[in-house]
Parts: sequence; C-alpha cells; structure tokens
Amino acid sequence: MPLSAPAPRDPIHRRQVECRGYRRADGLWDIEGHLIDTRDADLALRVEARTVPAGEPIHAMSVRLTVDDEMTVRAVEACVDAVPTAICPGAVAQMQLLVGLKIAPGWTNAVKERLGGPRGCTHLMELMWPVATTAYQTLAMLRTQTMLAPAQPGRRPGKIDSCWAYAAERAIVKRFWPEHYTGPAEG
Repeated sequence: MPLSAPAPRDPIHRRQVECRGYRRADGLWDIEGHLIDTRDADLALRVEARTVPAGEPIHAMSVRLTVDDEMTVRAVEACVDAVPTAICPGAVAQMQLLVGLKIAPGWTNAVKERLGGPRGCTHLMELMWPVATTAYQTLAMLRTQTMLAPAQPGRRPGKIDSCWAYAAERAIVKRFWPEHYTGPAEG
C-alpha cells in the first residue's frame, strides 16, 4: 500500500543509500554501502566559503566491510568523494576501528563508541546501520540453517521476539519452536 498523497511541499534534501552484499571467491563476504546527499537548491557552505550547486553531492561516500561467516569484520575500506569540508577525509582512517567487531546485537552501540562524536564521521557511522542489516540479509541463507533449527534444550532461540513476524505468539514460532509459543491454544 503506498503512502497517502502528501500536503503541498517543496523538495529540499535528498539522501540516497544503497547497500549490496557479495560472496567472495575466498569464502568471505563483502558488504558495501554508498551514501549520497544532494540539495534541490544551491547550498552555501559557510565553513568552506563555497557553494555546492543544486543536484551536486554534498556528501558522497562509500564503505566496504569484509566479514566472515560469523559476521566478524575482517577488513574495512572507506572513501569520500564529496564532503562539505576539506578536513572530513581525515575521518576515513577511523573506520579501521571496526575491524574485529561482530555484526550482532550490540553492533550499534559498539560502532557509536568507536566512531561517535569527534572520533569519526557521522555520515560514515550512520551508513553502518543499513550495511549491518544488508550483512544479515546477505548471509541469511547461511544463518537460516541454524536459525530455524530446533531449540537446544533449555534455551530460547534468539530469533524469538526479534520482530513482529517472530513474536512468541505468532505462527512461525508455533511451527519451529512450539515449546516457546505463547499465542492462543487451538480449541
């Protein structure tokens, strides 16, 4: 179902984020993210005393995380093609602080601890959220083999209550983990 018709409005800012996941020949995975910000009118940058023409990128940056089957970051590459200040590219090296982190619960906080505020680039850091979800989707086939396996005795699968579809009262939980199902009993 599409969104309802909007109120009359003028376009101001556009952010495009594209993420892709790849299986490498060496068995690792590359997850790439690209972010582009543009304006619909010329943007005067006070800090740099220059103007970014309408439609030209204010931010254009890319990142590649190489991860293993456990989604541990093995390598990071980042670049910035358009930024509002000449000092911004200095933050690219900070992305190496992600090497060794695992894309798992706690990822967001771990990334913020390493790259938040003056420690990194806000835009590259924010790109890590869709990159992480892209990693999950890319490795989904690998993870599904264990994710939907019967629960180990005495353990509740982490997938339960992770989203609407996997809520403990939903049919998916009843099908795969009936011992953890909390929905209505059939009568």
